[in-house]
Amino acid sequence: MRAVGVVKFGGPEALRIVDVPERHAGPGEVRIRSAAATVSPTDTFTRNGDRAKWLSKWAPPYVPGMDVAGVLDEIGEGVSTDLAIGDHVMAIVIPAASNGGYAEQVVVPAESVARVPAGFDDVAASTLPMNGLTARLALDLLGLTAGQTLAVTGAAGCFGGYTVQLAKADGLRVVADASEADEELVRTLGADLVVRRGDDVARRIRAAVPAGVDGLADGSIQNDALLGAIRDGGGFAAVRPFQGETERGITIHNVWVRSYAREQAKLDRLRQLVEEGAVTLRVAKAIPVEQAAEAHRVLEKGGTRGRLVLTW
Repeated sequence: MRAVGVVKFGGPEALRIVDVPERHAGPGEVRIRSAAATVSPTDTFTRNGDRAKWLSKWAPPYVPGMDVAGVLDEIGEGVSTDLAIGDHVMAIVIPAASNGGYAEQVVVPAESVARVPAGFDDVAASTLPMNGLTARLALDLLGLTAGQTLAVTGAAGCFGGYTVQLAKADGLRVVADASEADEELVRTLGADLVVRRGDDVARRIRAAVPAGVDGLADGSIQNDALLGAIRDGGGFAAVRPFQGETERGITIHNVWVRSYAREQAKLDRLRQLVEEGAVTLRVAKAIPVEQAAEAHRVLEKGGTRGRLVLTW
């Protein structure tokens, strides 16, 4: 079958159409005939060699992609599910060697799959699993309760946007950052207060919430530069390995979405929230898989709002 992967690490041009062995669903697994795969920043780490040491246990090609949506076409032995062959489903994928999201067929544990939200196509649905579960995990680790205050940086991005909306669904007060161009978008997502993004955003958050926020989700990857926004004893959710030292009893939570890859109930709850209008799916552009290199170029330029999605 066809996939998009790399044989030699490099820039976007390293991505190419490759032939990989067809896989079948084993015990506890299902197979999806892919229609769409989201392009995320984490995919570039597979392509550019940042994950070379971990990938070295396999031979190339290496296929990126952590989100997929399409048609369920095979159910493995021992799977108990209300899904049926032919259902449109979405899944979070943990790429390993040639089994990544950028492939015509993807095999995943049955617990990694949920139905596509009613009224939405596979392209839109593919943007939800990885970023949505990452946002859910960040909030769960912070453990805030209704009425407490959360700050979200990088709020106009996919992780940030989902975090804002899920936090509001949890009953939290949300302070979010935005550029002038993104302010209306971030307000539309549900932020209670919007402050200007930038190097001194922690100061602006603290000015808006003088006592300090109870927790902060760092979608802008500013690390310890943001600690000043958080009250003593608060929490910090880091979606990349935290850089720096904490202070004032602030707990750092490293958010590893792999730990939620089999949280099917949480993924299905995200589906329900989309159907209820509480979570918004945002597609920047659908791009044929043959143009995957261009999709990575656009992503790495920055400024994309919503997700780029590869289509078969």
